[in-house]
Amino acid sequence: MRLVLTLGLVLVATFSAQAEEPFDLKAFAQHYYNTMVATQAPNAGTKELEAYLALLTDDIGNQHIPYQLDDSRTADGKELMRKGMSFYLGAHTLYESELLNTFIFNDSGFAIRYKNHAKGIHPQSKQPIEYTSVMMEVIEIENAKVAMIRKYHE
Repeated sequence: MRLVLTLGLVLVATFSAQAEEPFDLKAFAQHYYNTMVATQAPNAGTKELEAYLALLTDDIGNQHIPYQLDDSRTADGKELMRKGMSFYLGAHTLYESELLNTFIFNDSGFAIRYKNHAKGIHPQSKQPIEYTSVMMEVIEIENAKVAMIRKYHE
């Protein structure tokens, strides 16, 4: 009897584990956008940056056309993003963003198109900056994490 009960519990646990909710890519895309925008806010700090980086694979690839043409994924990709984003963290005195479109590509990726406006002081040149742009980010997903980011300007 114990054996039958144990076997029954194992089967229930197995089927319960397989019945997990599928990865909701549309909800993840919205979460990604909100988390990314939070890193651009004037009061953004390490907390916002780390929340964003938690969405990425360790070997994240990042390409920002036309500024960054290399789309290589390297073992230290997340650390390189941390270093690069930390340099600009808190540089904005104003940041506004509006999500215009979200496109879902089966379970392998999504694209977000958004308009942003920013003002601030460039951390290196100490010169005032201001820009408005429409961006498209094409995101590739692996194991529920962002594995590749490709940014394009309209």
